[in-house]
Amino acid sequence: MADKELQLIYQGLKRSFTSRDYQSASQQLTAAKIALLQRNALIPTPFTPRSILLTAREILELGALINIHTEDESAFSRYYSQLQPFYDDQTITPPSPNKSKVIGLHLLLLLSKNDIAEFHTALETLEAPEQDPYIKYPVMLERWLMEGSYDKVWNATKSSEVPSEEYSIFTRILVNTIRNEIAMCSEKAYPSIPILNGINLFFLSSEREVVEFATEKGWHILDGRIYFPQDDENREVLEAGSIIENTVAYAKELETIV
Repeated sequence: MADKELQLIYQGLKRSFTSRDYQSASQQLTAAKIALLQRNALIPTPFTPRSILLTAREILELGALINIHTEDESAFSRYYSQLQPFYDDQTITPPSPNKSKVIGLHLLLLLSKNDIAEFHTALETLEAPEQDPYIKYPVMLERWLMEGSYDKVWNATKSSEVPSEEYSIFTRILVNTIRNEIAMCSEKAYPSIPILNGINLFFLSSEREVVEFATEKGWHILDGRIYFPQDDENREVLEAGSIIENTVAYAKELETIV
């Protein structure tokens, strides 16, 4: 296969991605990876021309980003792993302009899975992470998560601080993880809360969304309140209550929750 043919495959893939046709792009990724395999370019070697390695790196980066848009976390992680030899090889120049974005997205995915140990392991390999906006963002979120400042995380996911569209997709997953953690703590800390307070507590937009969330959790709803399942262990867990208080400290209705 000639270089021109590889470039045609790459350009077609890029057009589909740019036009947001992620279904076609996903199908084109298969042909692109076969083309790279035929050229021994899925893993960088000294014997593969640099021009082909640059194209291979860009195809794999597109693969990672495409799978974010299709919300395929496992596929994104596979592409991230495949990109590491390309990022580590200093002979492949110029450096990728998308490297920080892909790494930052990987960090954000680790946060959404609550894999804090792996998050810090990945962070230790980076130089001056807080100087890069793509890396700084997940680092900032992780710090707030460790503080229990979930309201700051929520506000950051809704602000202009989100570095790119792809980050917005992963932050939705992160917020859902936080929401479920708060739900678990709420069950332990309180016998019931007003539905209205659930909007701020669970970072939702309306009472209807709160009712839907409560129904998914199997909670009982009666007379405008959500009733959590209670047992002796739940009543003894006081620490969970302090976590909830940190979460909703910014809400004016805090005193009515308990």
